[in-house]
Amino acid sequence: METVDRANGAWRPLEVNERGHLVIGGCDSVELVREHGTPLYVIDEARLRATCREYVDSFREFYPGNAEVIYAGKAFLTMGMCRILQQENLSLDVCSGGELYTALQAGFPVERLHFHGNNKSPEELAMAVEAGIGRVIVDNAYELDLLDDLSQRAGRRCDILLRLTPGVEADTHSYIQTGQVDSKFGFPMLEGIALEAVKDALSREGVRLRGLHCHIGSQLFDLASFELAVRLMFDFIEETRHAAGFIPEELNMGGGLGIRYHKGEPSVRPREYVRRLAEAVRKEAEARGLPLPRLSVEPGRSIIADAGTTLYTVGSIKHIPGVRTYAAVDGGMADNPRVAIYGAVYEATAANKAAEAATETVSIAGKCCESGDMLIWDAKLAPLEPGDILAVHGTGAYNYSMASNYNRLPRPAVVLVRDGKSELLVRRETWADLTRLDVIPAHLQSPVLQP
Repeated sequence: METVDRANGAWRPLEVNERGHLVIGGCDSVELVREHGTPLYVIDEARLRATCREYVDSFREFYPGNAEVIYAGKAFLTMGMCRILQQENLSLDVCSGGELYTALQAGFPVERLHFHGNNKSPEELAMAVEAGIGRVIVDNAYELDLLDDLSQRAGRRCDILLRLTPGVEADTHSYIQTGQVDSKFGFPMLEGIALEAVKDALSREGVRLRGLHCHIGSQLFDLASFELAVRLMFDFIEETRHAAGFIPEELNMGGGLGIRYHKGEPSVRPREYVRRLAEAVRKEAEARGLPLPRLSVEPGRSIIADAGTTLYTVGSIKHIPGVRTYAAVDGGMADNPRVAIYGAVYEATAANKAAEAATETVSIAGKCCESGDMLIWDAKLAPLEPGDILAVHGTGAYNYSMASNYNRLPRPAVVLVRDGKSELLVRRETWADLTRLDVIPAHLQSPVLQP
């Protein structure tokens, strides 16, 4: 089994120790399970930081002094993650009051917070205004009215970007396409809608329009799609210059760079993505005689996904002669819903048998009471037995953040590993946590039906 190496974009062997166990961040995966239990999310801190630095260093190389890397918190966010981002000089994109609250509780610099979302509530926007966060990315006319009113009531002026939909239908799952015209996100760049939004924002006293934003989708490998989005955004900038006298100081091109979950997918390094994006912005600005805007991107998956592994314990094994062998683990769609939602494909390793040859084909089932609760179809693995430890790779993004308590399953713990040491990022939920917020109404207090 191999996994992608962010240092050079190539595939490299997994680290296996003398006991034949998978090693993550210098830690024996079997020992991690003994200490923390399963299911268990494991984050390789060194790998995470290396990818953060690749983004930052690439912008210093290709767009020096005028760029910002904004991590998309929806991919994976905890207070400890906020601290890592702060130390690595990244900004943070939040898209809910809960994510904003997490960042504020972690002491993340408010000037480096960017607030997204297509239906921010008055309470969420009020929290953002009161905190004085760096940018609110305004998604629609209703929100512009609301934010303008809240800001004026607070005696403040909020810096904003307008989110536009440039009409790029990126090659990805339809659920994670966002840049096409028919989208719930942003002001469409047709029939003058986006232009009127710019004029409207410029006339407001409670907001200050700093620039424009777009995001065309997620899990993308075709860099030409990003270059096309840049060209369309600059077409619009020319329009706003002539029609409204507005040239944006900032251009946020969103995120979306994909990662290689399995060998059937390509691999694109962040450095190459940044180079192509920076060159496209320079080219368009120079061709139109426009000043270079402050350029920002919002990577999430491409920063955290490769750094994550989920460890499970194998339970029942079911052989159907001539059909399939199922091996069930103690997690599933409650801790990784991406397979059920998107048909996501993962690869895995028998962590306690990592030195053994992968000679058997087995499908990995979850424990939820759903036929669709499958983690991997037809995986090639060392022969499995009940009690073995299964490591599913590339689970850092949209696994913990999308986890649920379906079937009343407690959410797993998250541990950070580095240099052979592990520390908790998130404690494991208990059964008591599952009922902590439950309330039995007064008329149901008696266990016996009253006449």
